[in-house]
Amino acid sequence: MRKLITACAIGLALLSAPTTMLAQDTYTKTKYPIVLVHGLLGFDAVGPVQYFYGIPSELRRSGATVYTASVSQSNSTEVRGEQLLRELQALKAKYGHEKFNLVGHSHGGNTSRYVAGVAPGLVASVTTVGTPHRGSKVADALQGITNFTGTTGLVAGVVNGLSSVVAYLSGSPSNPQNALQSLQSLSTAGSLTFNNRFKDGAPTSSCGQGANLVNNVRYYSMGGTSVYTNVLDISDGFLGAAALFYGFEQNDGVVGRCSNHWGTVLRDNYGWNHIDQINHVFGLRNVFVSDPVAVYRAQANRLKGVGL
Repeated sequence: MRKLITACAIGLALLSAPTTMLAQDTYTKTKYPIVLVHGLLGFDAVGPVQYFYGIPSELRRSGATVYTASVSQSNSTEVRGEQLLRELQALKAKYGHEKFNLVGHSHGGNTSRYVAGVAPGLVASVTTVGTPHRGSKVADALQGITNFTGTTGLVAGVVNGLSSVVAYLSGSPSNPQNALQSLQSLSTAGSLTFNNRFKDGAPTSSCGQGANLVNNVRYYSMGGTSVYTNVLDISDGFLGAAALFYGFEQNDGVVGRCSNHWGTVLRDNYGWNHIDQINHVFGLRNVFVSDPVAVYRAQANRLKGVGL
């Protein structure tokens, strides 16, 4: 009986102990901060709504230092890349960070690669999620349709206006917007030009992998190949329409399966569409596929495991 009482007393003491005395969760505690970089029409946060929905807090919960970038909602990869570079330099100056782990969704992946190319000393790793490294057939189609119908200026004006609204709501109204430059960067031709300048991590075959470590920067990529994933998700309809430009090619509604390859391909066929990859809209997805939040956490743990 005395042993039982002693064991109960110890158990109660542990339950009431300060959290510092308990085992600390360090699953995502990377050596270098993680910077999440949004894609086209993206943002860091609009009020309580994060672009990477629920992901920053879950990474921080297990020890990661996390920042979310705020670059132009629509502009060229180079313009967005220079903006991101300035943000990283500012964070380094303010907090003394030596390097950063960049995680970019969609156009955010190209943006991150730009920084790794021009300032590799600031970058520990680049992880791209649903990034059209070889361009997007949706961007190609939009270019062709607007040119044929003579609506290029009209459509660009609408997108620039929407981009400015998102920038204002997210607290970055000074971000310059240029929808035509964004569309060119995301097109097949524009991506080819960019890749000829920034080759680090490029796949060595048409749908293969690239080098993981180049200039002391590690490269990883992942993506999805589903389009309709939740009947309650309003974005699925738009992605379904866009996916028609891919015919029978596997895609996420915006990016083809092989186009999301760069560096080490972690997985290219998650059951996600392009919006599921950032855990939106508000986490609606197919309940039988991988949880995006858990995947981001696993990647942070992978970076931790290799000393980044």
